[in-house]
Amino acid sequence: MSQRPHTMHKGDEEEEAAPLLISPESPSTSAPRPTASRSYTQRSSYYNTFNNDKSGRVTKPKQPMRTTKISQKLKLFPEDEALLPEEGEEDADVYTQLAKIPHGMERQEAEMLNKMDRSELSRMTAYCTASAYRMDGLFKFLQSKRKTNGTAPQRFDECLYTPYAFTYPAAPPNNITSKAQKLPEMFLFDYGVVVFWGMTLKEEQRILKFLVSFEEEKLDVDDVETEEFHYYYNETYQPRIYNDIITLRHPSNYLIKLTISHAIAQSVKMTLFERLIDDTINETKYIPQVMAESGNIHMSRTAITKKIGELFIMRINVNLVSNILDTPEIFWSEPTLEPLYSAIRGYLEIEQRVQLLNQRVEVISDLLEMLKDHLNSSHGNLYI
Repeated sequence: MSQRPHTMHKGDEEEEAAPLLISPESPSTSAPRPTASRSYTQRSSYYNTFNNDKSGRVTKPKQPMRTTKISQKLKLFPEDEALLPEEGEEDADVYTQLAKIPHGMERQEAEMLNKMDRSELSRMTAYCTASAYRMDGLFKFLQSKRKTNGTAPQRFDECLYTPYAFTYPAAPPNNITSKAQKLPEMFLFDYGVVVFWGMTLKEEQRILKFLVSFEEEKLDVDDVETEEFHYYYNETYQPRIYNDIITLRHPSNYLIKLTISHAIAQSVKMTLFERLIDDTINETKYIPQVMAESGNIHMSRTAITKKIGELFIMRINVNLVSNILDTPEIFWSEPTLEPLYSAIRGYLEIEQRVQLLNQRVEVISDLLEMLKDHLNSSHGNLYI
């Protein structure tokens, strides 16, 4: 693993002390963004992520809503068409997939990584913190940090990429490629997700502080969603992801990281709405139960109308988030990256989760119709 330079720039302490002030089909056009706001009771404190509660204890991070977080699934990254998974391979028993790694040092390394302390590996973490980021402002801000933090921002449609280091040498090396390999990196997506590569938790938190100035419809702390992976480099073995540990060949290929980050950003954004849908269903399931038992909904007409509005907004937001899950524009211009993108989406179970999300939206739609019918047929004979 690459090591970072250790010279601290004098501006870093000031930056830590005070926070600093498009759809895939048409990146230049401002598109509606799904929001996570709602009038329901706030979630309980166990949803906090990387935060301390009032007693000073660190709360347990939320788990992503995918089975591969605990099932030790293996996904080999295709390097050419011959390496794409064959039909039916996607549904193989995840508990036997380690057998797909060839015998010898490669298999031994995979088994060792599965048992070792992951804190010894580099982190790759995604955060969904807002409905959107103001990308033009972010781009200008990151351009201003070239000398102090080694930034080199680039736009890729809905994504903004840059290296970013808090420990940046006073005299940068002449070899630009060597410098880029040693700097942490981040990918910011205009739908409110940031993906960090090679940063510590404290460094991530510092960047999240200055991102606040560029957020639209910032999420409450309890609603922030995260995904955490680890990675390392090995030029000998085929790139893969196994048990949330990513193996890559070269640290300098940021397009590979961009591809992986796209899929993970979509996954963490989707997790936000999976939880919102689950919360909505849990908070409204009493309505059909009460109606089945008593024949009435013990709510005023105003309360029913408000509930219809809340459910309708939720359904619209889920429909809007489906646009985010479309194949990003860059993979039409860089088709060689698309197989890797598809492999990561397969590992993250995005297609299966979309189907399940759509089924849950149908439950909300059915409840909407039931409330509308009850509102129209009751003629004011509702309980207050």
